[in-house]
Amino acid sequence: MKFGLLSLGDCLPSPIDGIRPTDHERHRNIIEQGVRAEQLGYHIFCVGEHHLCDYILSAPPVLLAAVAERTRQIRLGTGTTLVPTLDPVRMAEDYGTLDAISNGRVEVMAGRGVVPRTYRDFGYEFAASKDLYERHIETLIEAWSADTADLTAHRPSLAGVSVKPRPVQSPHPPVWVGGGFSESSVHLAARLGLGLMLPSIVVPPTMFKDLVALYRDEFCDRGRGGPKIGALSHTHVAAKSQEARSRFEPHQRAYLEWVTKELIPWGTEGEAAVGGPFADYDFNAAASTGPVLCGSPAEVIERLGAFDEVLGIDLHLVMMDQGSPPLDQLEQSMQLFAEEVAPHLSSD
Repeated sequence: MKFGLLSLGDCLPSPIDGIRPTDHERHRNIIEQGVRAEQLGYHIFCVGEHHLCDYILSAPPVLLAAVAERTRQIRLGTGTTLVPTLDPVRMAEDYGTLDAISNGRVEVMAGRGVVPRTYRDFGYEFAASKDLYERHIETLIEAWSADTADLTAHRPSLAGVSVKPRPVQSPHPPVWVGGGFSESSVHLAARLGLGLMLPSIVVPPTMFKDLVALYRDEFCDRGRGGPKIGALSHTHVAAKSQEARSRFEPHQRAYLEWVTKELIPWGTEGEAAVGGPFADYDFNAAASTGPVLCGSPAEVIERLGAFDEVLGIDLHLVMMDQGSPPLDQLEQSMQLFAEEVAPHLSSD
């Protein structure tokens, strides 16, 4: 198993002192996380993409380019790229540019997004999201895979075009399908021979056991390597389990309260104003048997090992900066995970 660090870029007031970082401060901090992640030996650094809300990371290739220029080895990914609402040709250019300037370190984790309003705000119908998602991924891969590509299925004018710059990686940078709540995303990842990144911050990765088995059974080898399973977890590590929980709980609760009470109602234009995925959140249950990794290094090792035993996880992303934790506690968690957790489970 390899490990990566993920930030979705929420910019919220701290539940401890009420201070909210500025957009500038938050972006600079996320860049520093990427640089520090390489120093600590993480395999990949990933950032999210959202628009017009307090998830303030709206331009992942720009931010990752800043990290690329200050690093040499760590891979640079998205978590996730909102493929249906982006032009896939422009996406091939933007991430092809990032692959070029980073000397071939880009990975794209493609998602449909969790905010239906984004489709309306960018001129698309949410009802068309599944079709747009599949067509745009296929166009992206075709644009990258051939020096001269026929992209007329995307637009009639795009016959015999060469998307520049050409990516360094061949046949193209790795693409992951972000999904697992429905069989459609599993079928897509298997059919195109792409990795499958599970949405495991809501339920434990082990809940996806049957869909992962289906993915492996259907996987089509297209010369890009075998099936790959990714997972992600809200994570905090401290020297002792109780210390980790007491530190992390207020920030985790503040973050999930914002998701449930503000983001979801805004993003669905009121349709999900009541309830939501975290309406009855039990932090201790989530950290003991649920999707959250929070505790001492030994506790986190045990829980990650159990996830891997069931699914055979190739890449696990840890998300540590939600809810505006103090930067010194964030650094300690990143370091403890890298130095005392990852070595027990890492693969080359």
